[in-house]
Amino acid sequence: MKEEFHSIIVRMPNWVGDLVMATPVLKDLRIAFPNAEITAMCLSRIAPLLEHDPNIDKIFHFSRSKKFFRRINERSIVGKLKKGQYDIGILLTNSLSSAWHFWQGSVQNRIGFKSQGRTLLLNTPLSFPKNKTGQHLVITYKTLLTPLGISISQTFPYLTILDEEIQDVRNFIGRFGITTKHKIIGISPGAGSLAKSYIPERFHEIAQRLIQAHPLHVVLFLGTFEQKDLIERICANLPHRAINLAGQTNLRKLMALIKICSVFLANDSGPMHIADSLEVPLLALFGPTDPIVTGPYRQREEVIQKQVACVPCFQGVCPIDLSCMKKISVEEVIDALLKKITKH
Repeated sequence: MKEEFHSIIVRMPNWVGDLVMATPVLKDLRIAFPNAEITAMCLSRIAPLLEHDPNIDKIFHFSRSKKFFRRINERSIVGKLKKGQYDIGILLTNSLSSAWHFWQGSVQNRIGFKSQGRTLLLNTPLSFPKNKTGQHLVITYKTLLTPLGISISQTFPYLTILDEEIQDVRNFIGRFGITTKHKIIGISPGAGSLAKSYIPERFHEIAQRLIQAHPLHVVLFLGTFEQKDLIERICANLPHRAINLAGQTNLRKLMALIKICSVFLANDSGPMHIADSLEVPLLALFGPTDPIVTGPYRQREEVIQKQVACVPCFQGVCPIDLSCMKKISVEEVIDALLKKITKH
């Protein structure tokens, strides 16, 4: 299907980490079709991740509506798709609804994986790669470009931050007495499920010992408003150089704060992928999920995971004793972080 396209739309994944892992698709499309207008379609809550992306021309963002307003919202989405007159559409989501939107919206050439009975809605339905569970999700996403004559590339996930955004967060944390002399250790203790979350009391101990290690170490705790209670519990009675910013940032500010960190500690989560895409030295703690598939793509070796018998189980709540996380000791996490701080 190698030809010139004028208007391309890419339906991006619905979660922060997945969207970050899908950004190489946008870059590869821009390289292959430099004159095409490329639109990234995604949920409004994560659309800020793609602001200032040089590889796209437009962001088509939308929100999910409650049941009463769903039909009105569906018509709005389909209407906007028809207005775009897209001659190629790439579905990085596997849902029936996303394929239905493209079909109803008259997107001409629709490419996606076969799933949820949506094959008839696609012009080019692809089977999932045979090695899907043994390769990184970045590679799986790139597979969807092969019908366009684009081979699997070496492109890394990326995000774009402006210099003024960096300066803004420097000013923001300056009110806590933090200057460019300080080594900033970012910690994001939240995750999409309890089973993926390292023990809060151990995050507390890690922060305390890192601050004690050097007078210029500052620990920023970053998280969503929903994680505020968790992070307040972790930060209780920590020295003043442990700064709780949970719920005080939007996505753009979060990205900029992560960018200025000397090193970043996180569970398997969206912030972990943000840090990796911004090339911030990273340490990722994995439990029930598989870093081969969803680990940091740039820094694949920067993962601590214990090989207990039930890993990976992919369960959201551990049915036994969370041994995969409990076996990760405070000492090995601190040692790894301090080595990174010294190195970088």
